[in-house]
Amino acid sequence: MTETALPPDGPRRTRVRLAARTLRTDRWWVGPLFTTLGLAVFVGYATARVFQQDHYWAAEYHYLTPFYSPCLSASCAPGSAVFGTLPWAFPWFLPYALVSLPFLLLFRFTCYYYRKAYYRSIWQAPTACAVREPHARYTGESRFPMLGQNLHRYFFYIAVLISLVNTYDALAALAHGRDGGFGIGLGGVILLGNVILLWCYTLSCHSCRHVIGGRLRSFGRHPVRYRLWTWVSALNSRHMLFAWITLGTLMLTDFYVLLVSSGTITDPRFFN
Repeated sequence: MTETALPPDGPRRTRVRLAARTLRTDRWWVGPLFTTLGLAVFVGYATARVFQQDHYWAAEYHYLTPFYSPCLSASCAPGSAVFGTLPWAFPWFLPYALVSLPFLLLFRFTCYYYRKAYYRSIWQAPTACAVREPHARYTGESRFPMLGQNLHRYFFYIAVLISLVNTYDALAALAHGRDGGFGIGLGGVILLGNVILLWCYTLSCHSCRHVIGGRLRSFGRHPVRYRLWTWVSALNSRHMLFAWITLGTLMLTDFYVLLVSSGTITDPRFFN
């Protein structure tokens, strides 16, 4: 048996050469197209709302949109800064959402599922099997700025803290009726449903699964962590589903708070 000689500088990474644009006969482009459109809609909506700096707080019902939570600037709407404010106001060019939204976006940007989604749809590396790629070289995530993808676990920790804040906001909305007592309105239900789905997305993260039990050498010695690991693994199998659902619920929740706080609609009340 003869051995294949390697180049002097080691094995080289090359792209598959296809003479045709694609060897596929199906509508392979539909998936990447809808992925690109879905991500573009969310990024466009979130950007517009973040820089609007208005209609993020419905004081009568204690509804705070998750895009602006926590609101820490000294110029936040009265009552919206439930955890207090910094001793100064943010400059006009810095949105209130600067406190949390960048970390949440980085958590999603470095998410294993979202990497696959935008690598294939936007960067086209690869777009689909048997489809010619526009890139001549492939370096994976071995160079800057893609090395930053390794920070995903740390963004996960921050996302957990922000999810706790969002949980407080949702429960606080349920505890504030029109007269200051307990009350439940449609907005409170939407906020609560949104935060439950956000927890499903956050806890189904691959990093969460690894933190819970990925480094254990023996599950038999850690029965509690093993049980938690099996629950997280079950959620992990639906991570892509939660990734897309929560993009929709975040926009829906924010848009509902916008409508109520601007006086466009009145919040339907179930109690009080």
